[in-house]
Amino acid sequence: MKAIAPKPFNVLTVQPTMTVQHLASLGVRRISVGGSLARTAWAGFMQAAQEIAGQGTFTAFANGAKGGELNKLFGAWP
Repeated sequence: MKAIAPKPFNVLTVQPTMTVQHLASLGVRRISVGGSLARTAWAGFMQAAQEIAGQGTFTAFANGAKGGELNKLFGAWP
């Protein structure tokens, strides 16, 4: 990355062991995650659906975001 300094450097990361701090120390100025956030959400969906179908239970729902948190995040209508 020294070869392109001081120009900004963008990186697409899907490596779960990578950290923002490490990338910044390498000179990265913009981090893209591609579809990783969506795949993570779908994994939670699939886990919950498999639990319902397989065990008939709903304990995976305890991992879901609370309605109030989502309302704050998305600026819920009054």
